[in-house]
Amino acid sequence: MNQATSRPLTLRDVSEASGVSEMTVSRVLRNRSDVSAATREKVLKAAKQLGYVPNKIAGALASQRVNLVAVIIPSLSNMVFPEVMAGISRTLEDTGLQPVVGVTDYSPEKEEKVLYEMLSWRPSGVIIAGLEHSDAARAMLRAAGIPVVEIMDVDGEPVDTCVGISHRRAGRQMAEAILQAGYKRIGFLGTKMPLDHRARKRFEGFTQALARGGVEVTDQEFYSGGSALAKGREMTAAMLERTPDLDFLYYSNDMIGAGGLLYLIEKGYDVPGRIGLAGFNGVELLQGLPKQLATMDACRSEIGRKAAKVILNRIENPEQGSPSHIELTPTITRGDSLR
Repeated sequence: MNQATSRPLTLRDVSEASGVSEMTVSRVLRNRSDVSAATREKVLKAAKQLGYVPNKIAGALASQRVNLVAVIIPSLSNMVFPEVMAGISRTLEDTGLQPVVGVTDYSPEKEEKVLYEMLSWRPSGVIIAGLEHSDAARAMLRAAGIPVVEIMDVDGEPVDTCVGISHRRAGRQMAEAILQAGYKRIGFLGTKMPLDHRARKRFEGFTQALARGGVEVTDQEFYSGGSALAKGREMTAAMLERTPDLDFLYYSNDMIGAGGLLYLIEKGYDVPGRIGLAGFNGVELLQGLPKQLATMDACRSEIGRKAAKVILNRIENPEQGSPSHIELTPTITRGDSLR
């Protein structure tokens, strides 16, 4: 019978395969320095051939922590978060820490459940999207006794440390650029925002800056569901049928903005002369469109890298602490759709 189907491999199996004692095998697998290079190579080769994976539960019981970083995000289908994950993974890849992902689907109730399960494994740190959490979730984060980094947003008070951009400032900056370009009849298209707090904050900053310029949002269109090209086309068609004299469309993300851009090109609109457009996130995938959509970079990879570095620094220097707010600065790319 195949060994993998009968019982788990043990140190004894590696000891017998390598011809060294179980204690020496244990030293090698714990990366102790008091083992010769030749012996280390022999043990690691035997372990690899057997497919042996160390059982770290005993060590975790002794230290009360496992070498995992809990990363809790609202979505994997949204193109924003895989780039954040890439930044986290690249920073942790040579450290012995491994990110483990939980997805909340923008649901506070699900976030509580995911956080509870993640913390029950006693991770070495938590990286979690957003600053808005239920009272129960915030209580768990405060009581965890480990570094906690809330990412993507700095408009609020973090439990420990937050790394991200100011979405209210991002909304204001885009509104100012649109007004400076001379647009006056502006429509907003985006997600329903009670659950997407960062989109809500951008919208608040956007409308505040417009108001200071004596302009109001002329029309609005909201939807529930993922960011999709088809949804952007559909929303844009509906809004322009309802309010045909709009001269600018501001989308809460690039994917629906790209759908709107494709619709307008198909219908023969002069972009950006007759009508301008802008999105948010700076999605590189969309650079192959017939025209480049005006957008704002959300610093996704950098957020992931800096969040992981906070966790590493706090583990290595637990008394040092870290800033409560680490704010990054996004930039506007005018593209071909903002004159």
